[in-house]
Amino acid sequence: MPGDDLAGLILAACDREGAGLLDGDVLVVAQKVVSKSEGRIVRLTDVICSSEALRLAQIADKDPRVVELILRESEEIVRCVPRVIIARHRLGIVLANAGIDQSNIGDGNDAEVALLWPIDPDASADRLRREINERHKTKVAVIVNDSLGRAWRRGTIGAAIGLSGLAGVVNLRGRTDLFGRELRSTEVGQADEIASAASLMMGQAGEGRPAVIVRGLSYEQRVANAREITRERKLDLFP
Repeated sequence: MPGDDLAGLILAACDREGAGLLDGDVLVVAQKVVSKSEGRIVRLTDVICSSEALRLAQIADKDPRVVELILRESEEIVRCVPRVIIARHRLGIVLANAGIDQSNIGDGNDAEVALLWPIDPDASADRLRREINERHKTKVAVIVNDSLGRAWRRGTIGAAIGLSGLAGVVNLRGRTDLFGRELRSTEVGQADEIASAASLMMGQAGEGRPAVIVRGLSYEQRVANAREITRERKLDLFP
């Protein structure tokens, strides 16, 4: 709920399950519980729709109040067709509905509320990491995870929309392969790979498992953020 102590809830759950947290662990937390704790729940009855929201809602066959929230959270509407709105979120990430969701928010199928992404997912991840470090005396990295679609492939996968304590992208250029050939363009989406693996444990429906501990990874602990993952618009070859 808004105002809940998310770090305290996660540490209490670790104690109950005997999971603990160790130095070097990566804690992957679902965006949904981060947004809830930060009060990013919007009651649709409070939303006043613009003419553009009404126009797009008719094309997409969506609730115009949800479309209005998509517009407010977006820099640009990339595509609008029946049942689909693809938007460039204000954080630069291109995805369906600007990340706005109506599942797993409250009791039952409450169609009158929607959940927005955190204002700054990187700051959310950093705050959670620092709180855990202070209370538990454990140095962990934190990833805020959400399910994103992909332009050329079906199905959603977990992706890092916020992170703290590890690199989002690892540059392997300059290293050599098994046969001594120099890698010239290889960059690994480390945070997204971790987020995707954690999503297999989290589930997508009623599993109720919004935090996953990833243990045993070798990574460099450093200051970083998820903005480094998003390709700059000038390098976008598929507008």
